[in-house]
Amino acid sequence: MEVDLTSSGYISSGEMSVEVFGRDTGEPLPGATINIYNIADGTLLQSFTADEAGQIPIVRLDSPPLEYSLEPGSVAQPYSQYNITVEAPGYEPLNIVDAEVLPQQLALQPIPMTPLENVVPGPEQIVVPGNTLFIETEPKIPEAEIKPVAETGEIVLSRVVIPEYVIVHDGVPSDRTANDYYVTYRDYIKNVASSEIYATWPDAAIRANVLAIMSFTLNRVYTEWYRNKGYDFTITSSTAYDQKWSFGRTIFESISRVVDEMYTNYLSRPNVKQPILTQYCDGKNVRCPNWLSQWGSKALADDGLRTIEIIRYYYGDNMFINTAEEISGIPISWAGELSLGSSGSKVRQLQEQLNAISENYPAIPRVNEDGIYGPLTQAAVEVFQSVFGLPVTGVVDYRTWYKISQIYVGVTGIAEL
Repeated sequence: MEVDLTSSGYISSGEMSVEVFGRDTGEPLPGATINIYNIADGTLLQSFTADEAGQIPIVRLDSPPLEYSLEPGSVAQPYSQYNITVEAPGYEPLNIVDAEVLPQQLALQPIPMTPLENVVPGPEQIVVPGNTLFIETEPKIPEAEIKPVAETGEIVLSRVVIPEYVIVHDGVPSDRTANDYYVTYRDYIKNVASSEIYATWPDAAIRANVLAIMSFTLNRVYTEWYRNKGYDFTITSSTAYDQKWSFGRTIFESISRVVDEMYTNYLSRPNVKQPILTQYCDGKNVRCPNWLSQWGSKALADDGLRTIEIIRYYYGDNMFINTAEEISGIPISWAGELSLGSSGSKVRQLQEQLNAISENYPAIPRVNEDGIYGPLTQAAVEVFQSVFGLPVTGVVDYRTWYKISQIYVGVTGIAEL
């Protein structure tokens, strides 16, 4: 179901999906009241009540023309912005300011609500900052792409592991007043990519940029870069030192899908164990020889270059896409597609996880844990896929398996097994 809130005579439009959940538990908040406002004149466009999954129907909203996000010379803002207010019983009211909508894209707006007992009364506010391709930001401080790891006393991981969480310091490293946030690795990558590139770009350009973002992040994780400097976080939100991240920002579905498909990957060079610190710049306001140019990657994708060809164009022919040895926090790795007629221990594990998730997401029906992928299990998978924005196929592919594992770990509090 979709609700059309576009104005008559609009030039272009995009879609928005909203999910309301408890910030401390991640549980959906059915019955929450969501209001969407026009940012220009404050007009209330529509009021909704969240369903059992804490969601509302997908909303179609006005956006600027598509070409604004496809040309580096455009001076017009390529995305429209909307304000959202949310109220839920027992939770602090929340205002989302400047939620973004890109043309022909689905925007995913998370709504993390704080319980009343945890805050001083009064509405909370989250301001979604503009995309770094449009707003002015500090350029990155150049660093060596391979970090020395032989210094006495330095902590370095023994192998490349995809972490369950990263700790994001929301400021420059030396700012002791800045907040630290525990963020799942995939959500962090999705947030950064949605902050630093446009979801309207060709798939190959999105994938090349996501690979650079992931490899940069995993270099910070692998070398314990900030912990070795006496800090208690993994990475910062400063564009000068790291990558742009912001609490509660709008995520775009096309970027989210790419991250779900690639999040175990990173970039490496022969005989180098650590992920490469792949720095990059916009290529328009800042030039960066030997780094990936974001706008340049888009142009190369327009010319038909594949993802690896874009990567090697900037970082050299000896750069390779690698896969991490371990995924922290995931109970059992994917072993192949599951669908109607499948059977065995993997199906039983799937059923156990779906039943645990249904305790927090009652829209997902409970199933018999018999190891047989029958119609009821297929129906439960379809509801799960619908709730979490995945293609509703009833088939447990790579993306669905790891999303089920991620949510299962979150609702059960399981650590690495």
